[in-house]
Parts: sequence; C-alpha cells; structure tokens
Amino acid sequence: MNAVHKIAFATVILGASAAVQADNFAGLTWGETSNNIRHSSAFQQNLPGSDLDNVIHNSGTWGLRAGQSDASSRYYMTYENVSDSSYGNSAKMRQENLLGSYDRFLPLGDSTRLFGGASLGLTKLSQEFKGTSRDSNIGYAAGLQAGILQDVGKNVGLEAGYRYLRSNASVEVSPHGDAKLGSLDLHSSSQAYLGVNYNF
Repeated sequence: MNAVHKIAFATVILGASAAVQADNFAGLTWGETSNNIRHSSAFQQNLPGSDLDNVIHNSGTWGLRAGQSDASSRYYMTYENVSDSSYGNSAKMRQENLLGSYDRFLPLGDSTRLFGGASLGLTKLSQEFKGTSRDSNIGYAAGLQAGILQDVGKNVGLEAGYRYLRSNASVEVSPHGDAKLGSLDLHSSSQAYLGVNYNF
C-alpha cells in the first residue's frame, strides 16, 4: 500500500469514526400526564356516570432515561411512573411506561435544537379501587413526541417536550367475592414534561 492509499484509507476510517461518534447521556424528567380511559359496556351499565378519565388527569409524572446522542439525532430508553386517585381516594390508578424512542434534531443555533420523533414500548396499567380486587395489565404503547433542547454547559442540557401515546392496556374491576363489574381500557395518554440530561 503506497502513501496515497494509506492517506485515503486513514481518511475513510477517521470519517467513518466521526460519523458514528455519539455521546452517552442519562436524564430525569418531570411532567403532567392525562389519560383517556374507555369504559366497557358492562362497566357503564353497572356504574353509570363514573368518569375515570379524571383519576390520572394533570397528574405528576417522573421518569428516568438513558441513551446516545449525536449532532443530528438521539435514541434512548425511558421508564415513567404516574399514579393518582379520585372520588375521595376510593379510585386509584397507576401507569408505568417503558419506552424506546428516537428523535431527529433541527438546530436553531449553536446551543438550541428542536426535536421530533417516535416512541414504542410497553405500558402497565394498574387499578387499586377500594372494595375491589387489585388488577393490572401490560399492553403496547406507541406514539410521537416533540420539543426543544437547550445546552446549558458542556455536558448538561435542558429540554421541554410533549408526548402522545396510544395503548391497549386494560384492567378489570371486580368487587371482592362478587362478579366482575366491567373493564377499563387505556386508549391514550398525553404528557407535557421538563427534563435535564447529562452527557458523559
């Protein structure tokens, strides 16, 4: 291999390395989630007037995430947890998301970027209503997210975003020792959040 070939080979290797170079990052998120719960026909007949969309509504949600990011995109895994109650604490529900996400960036300057992407994963829905047997179910979750990222230092970034998810997780409501009253289906959820990320 002559000198020209060596230089060309080294240029290709360095270019490929730069193209795939990415930073690892980990972060925390905090936001508010609202759910769209659909009631089965049996539930509507047995408990008319119950509006369980209000159980998780503008409810505090925390999340942990980790992934890799480069100049044009990022991919990451996120775990999120939200729970709340209504009707005098007699109706309590919990939602847990485990999501894999991919975002593309649109730079607005040296330290500011818009992002948009998609998420796919699992949602676990649980109900803990007084006088009934606890129940939980795991279903799929798929959705979209968008927001803005702001670098505030060499390794730290802040973000604000919005995510919409569709799901098919469902739980049953059955009084202790009695017949099932019906089921509740998580149709969709929306979340507005703030986050902080650390690159390493």
